[in-house]
Amino acid sequence: MELIQSFSVDHTRIIPGIFTSRVDHLGDHTVTTYDIRLKRPNREPVIDVAAMHSLEHIIATYLRNDPAWKDEVVYWGPMGCLTGFYLILKGKRAPEELYELMLRSFKSVQDAAEVPGATAVNCGHYLMHNLEMAKWYAKEFAAYLEANAGNSAIFSYPKAERLVTEGGQHFFDS
Repeated sequence: MELIQSFSVDHTRIIPGIFTSRVDHLGDHTVTTYDIRLKRPNREPVIDVAAMHSLEHIIATYLRNDPAWKDEVVYWGPMGCLTGFYLILKGKRAPEELYELMLRSFKSVQDAAEVPGATAVNCGHYLMHNLEMAKWYAKEFAAYLEANAGNSAIFSYPKAERLVTEGGQHFFDS
């Protein structure tokens, strides 16, 4: 079975940043999945679940209301490992082109007086939110992006090196 693309990233070397995870061509359309990584996998504590849920609501609302980007947004949601988010956009852009959008998105969390859609009618687990922790994580990531704006590593995935035999057989770590 072929290893999926997101598992070919070396998670022991990835740092927080904005990365292209995959590009899919669907007929006449292209969609790109971006990895918006807030935490170093397997090295830092993961994002608190309730804060992650609040960040999902706040930033999804922000992105879908941004005049320049709202028509491009297909999806914004958390990674199962709780170290970041996936952003799926129409088209294909370099991760660097998303820098300002992500910086604004995470900074916008500070202005949130409440979590949008956090009601029993609008949310599958409306009691599982933590706005104050969401603000803390958002502020931390925005500061990180600003401090690393000139660091090209925050836009380039470290790929895992896989042994390939002369016969073309691939070996993967377990």
